[in-house]
Amino acid sequence: MRIDILCLFPEMFDSPLNQSIIKRAREEGLVDIVIHNIRDYTHDKHHTVDDYSYGGGPGMVLKPEPIFEAAEMIKQQLGVTEMPIILLTPQGRLFSQSVAQELALHPHLMLICGHYEGLDERVCEYLATDEISIGDYVLSGGELAALVVVDAVVRLIPGVLGSQDSASSDSHSNGLLEYPQYTRPQVYRGWAVPSVLLSGNHGEIAQWRRRQAILRTATRRPDLLKKANLCDEEKKWISENLLSPK
Repeated sequence: MRIDILCLFPEMFDSPLNQSIIKRAREEGLVDIVIHNIRDYTHDKHHTVDDYSYGGGPGMVLKPEPIFEAAEMIKQQLGVTEMPIILLTPQGRLFSQSVAQELALHPHLMLICGHYEGLDERVCEYLATDEISIGDYVLSGGELAALVVVDAVVRLIPGVLGSQDSASSDSHSNGLLEYPQYTRPQVYRGWAVPSVLLSGNHGEIAQWRRRQAILRTATRRPDLLKKANLCDEEKKWISENLLSPK
């Protein structure tokens, strides 16, 4: 996969994209992430990327010309005519694990980071193919939002994580929060690891983890449980155990 990011502050990506899982994925050639400074696509000596809003109002608005020219140059270099061009904006659809899974299927992604008071609406109407928000709050710019999207998407690329099961068992991957995890020591300050995890019975362990995931979702995110795919036995179990979890 290749991800192109259009932004005003490319330095914000230096450290996050060169650490941990993303760094390893880049080194192994599983993902190519290219950062583009929008200012490089301007044509005046001051590299002007913003201007006052028509009709008045506070703040500055990003101009359409350098954003369009950057996107068109990238597509020309890649030899593609169509690709997802995603604008990071508080007005976009809410980012989720299912959206990350959707984006991970594409060989190319382009992310546009907004800034200041916003972007010229013609970028939204005639260039961006999608608009995404990482939450109902406002950031200073789209760079941090782009990093969130990149991290969530890259870890879904086959071969990026050490185990194929890692991503599929994450919270939200199957509509539920992840089950509790334990490691050594077996007993810490008197708190013991649940005995079923020490039993070696993989069927019982799988059932325990599934039920714990359902129970955790019911108590912490009941809104998610309403959309989860539960069988009748699981629905009965959760109704019996919700008030006194075991």
